[in-house]
Amino acid sequence: MVSGMIKALDIKLLRDLWRLKGQVISIGFVIASGVALLVMSLSTYEALRITSDAYYDRYRYGHVFAGAKRAPLHLEDRIRALEGVQTTQLRISMQAVLDIDGFTEPLMGRLVSIPEGRQPDLNQLVLRRGRLVEPGRPNEVIINESFANAHGLKLGDTIQAIINNNKRRLRIVGTAQSPEFIYVISPFALMPDKKRYGVLWLGRKAMEAAYDYDGAFNDLSLTVLRGTDTRQTIQALDAMLSPYGSVGAIDRRDHLSNWFVQNELTQNQASARILPTIFLLVAAFLTNTVLTRLIITERSEIGLMKAFGYSSREVGWHYAKFVIVITMLGVVFGWALGAMLGHLSTDSYARNLNLPMLIYRPSPLSFVIGAVVSLSVGLLATARAVSKAAALPPIVAMSPQEPPMFHGNSGVVQELMDTLDEPTRIIVRQITRWPFRAFATALGFAGAIAMMVLSLYFTDAVDEISRTHFGELQREDVALGFNDPQSSVVLTEIERLPGVLSAEPMRVVSVDLVSRHLKHRGTLHGISKGAKLTRIYDVRRGPVPVPAGGLVLTSRLAEKLDVRVGDQIEVRILEGRRPIENLTVADIYDSYIGMFAYLDIDVLNRMLKDRSVTQYVSASIDELQQEELLVELKNLPAVSTVALKSVAMSNFDQTIAETMMIFVGFFSAFSFALGFGVTYNAQRIALSERGRELATLRVLGFSHRDALYILLGETMVLVCLALPIGCLLGWLLTAVFVNAGGFQTELMRLPLVITPASYGLAIVVLLIASAASGLAMKRWVDRLDLISVLKTRE
Repeated sequence: MVSGMIKALDIKLLRDLWRLKGQVISIGFVIASGVALLVMSLSTYEALRITSDAYYDRYRYGHVFAGAKRAPLHLEDRIRALEGVQTTQLRISMQAVLDIDGFTEPLMGRLVSIPEGRQPDLNQLVLRRGRLVEPGRPNEVIINESFANAHGLKLGDTIQAIINNNKRRLRIVGTAQSPEFIYVISPFALMPDKKRYGVLWLGRKAMEAAYDYDGAFNDLSLTVLRGTDTRQTIQALDAMLSPYGSVGAIDRRDHLSNWFVQNELTQNQASARILPTIFLLVAAFLTNTVLTRLIITERSEIGLMKAFGYSSREVGWHYAKFVIVITMLGVVFGWALGAMLGHLSTDSYARNLNLPMLIYRPSPLSFVIGAVVSLSVGLLATARAVSKAAALPPIVAMSPQEPPMFHGNSGVVQELMDTLDEPTRIIVRQITRWPFRAFATALGFAGAIAMMVLSLYFTDAVDEISRTHFGELQREDVALGFNDPQSSVVLTEIERLPGVLSAEPMRVVSVDLVSRHLKHRGTLHGISKGAKLTRIYDVRRGPVPVPAGGLVLTSRLAEKLDVRVGDQIEVRILEGRRPIENLTVADIYDSYIGMFAYLDIDVLNRMLKDRSVTQYVSASIDELQQEELLVELKNLPAVSTVALKSVAMSNFDQTIAETMMIFVGFFSAFSFALGFGVTYNAQRIALSERGRELATLRVLGFSHRDALYILLGETMVLVCLALPIGCLLGWLLTAVFVNAGGFQTELMRLPLVITPASYGLAIVVLLIASAASGLAMKRWVDRLDLISVLKTRE
């Protein structure tokens, strides 16, 4: 008997699901959106982590990296003798200007030595085409694959490089990738530029002869045994290399390429925590709304079930199964969608990060987490409604629901009501009769707007970063770098070049900044007082003057060192004579990019006991003479770096478009689905509750248009009420998202900037979703059978 009862309830469950299929599908899709985002984020994070770890391990990516001006090779025995050191690799690495036939701009490249005829011991090459360089062939070169593809270079083609002030033509014998250069980024650049910066691997003998480095090296990497404290290894390397112009050893986590990769992983973790949670909470809200309204409309059915002997537990389980089925439909669809999007996302990252392999094997854990979280949130959100249904006594359930207490309107309100037509008055009375229900529905609309504001925020943040960095901070048209520090005479020589309007010096040195027990290894930028091209810019206060003798730090760096204005910092310069001085923090400024420290260039030169010296030059130029200038720069042997701001801006926008905009596109589509789901559910529930009322109005003489207006008008009023709430909620949601941790890194800090256009577009999207839902509702009203609706249920 009991099994028959339960079977009957299961049949009723299927009928309810079919009858409410539109709402079930819309809620299921919202749940699927949250699960898909969760699975996509977790699987992408997991795939990137596993792929990068496998890549690092297979091709022997170093654990510690160090550089020097020029050190003797016989130090290798002492380095190998350091505790925990497993394998060492000593090599030559130089910056050079490249020239490719048919390309106007001077290109940049990193020249790295490798053993002839074999793979290096560490940071090995993934040969994509061709072969390794062979002994006795000094002009053979291997180039990184992305640079070769960007220029359409093939095996046997040649490129020119200025090597130690001499032009040499190099023949390409192979293309490769390396774990050391996942992120191939040039000086002055924010993003990789596959077309203008490349990595070239030459034979060790060829590099020795070209730079007169016989028996010497200027770059090393090493691996350590498991459990070795790399901090002690770094300290020992710094002490050993300091007489030879050491620029400071770093751990793998601080190596530029890996640093970028880890930032990507951190952001994926943050996305996996926050975004799916938002969608699942909204889905839980919708499910609770539908179930609560369903229980209200099925009071008599609940009474009959109780009267026929069903227990409170069986009735409660019946409605709990309603939630479970809807949730699992969304979960299953979300699994499939998340796995597909995860693969697309990981593949996009693999292309942008120059990964030669892709290991995409989503862990079952991410799918289990998606299902468990969805079911938990759904059941918790509807627990009150389910328990309320189970607790209804039969006599109460079979009685009509008590109508809300009628309250007369005050004189002014009544006068306003009298100015409205009948359909509009019905809409207003319906909203004021159930204020909490109306507010909950408006809150759902506001949530849809908030999600769209959050998705559009990313474009605003990127635009703000680009505006401040390229428009306010780096105001030069071209930046030049030299192999070695130059005297101030070089400024005069640069200003004489065709098209150069003005030039300013800059010097960058490696430093350790120490405050009590805290230390930061980075760079110190020396710029001139009154600099107009490369300047210090606070995103809140505007330009910051260069102080006479103190340091200016970014707020992120000041937080890391726990210092304030007026505090002392020990500055340990890791170049030249390696001086150590205590300097005062003169100012702290807010910046969106990097962790920078600035000092007057004259003070920096005095610390290094150098006369007026510069290493980089920022210049403004006449655009009409830009091409002539670039041709001249190709022929200047001392110049190792040429960076055009216009190119950097274009590359920044293109890189962002390839990565973040894909994410924004997914997110915007999900947000639109959320808006449609909220609106459709609100209107469908209203129709199910008020079908008899609308049919009665039609019989009393109201037109079909009036009935549709009453149904949709209530929704539009609530949508209008939700607009300001949604915009405010969108700002709060964005603030929580931005400050969650994953998007405030040492590399970049996302600004909390939302433009009016984003708010406006979010509102328009909700209105479009509401209109689309309204069209669907129109079909239901058109098919409304007045006779069947008006039949009294016994």
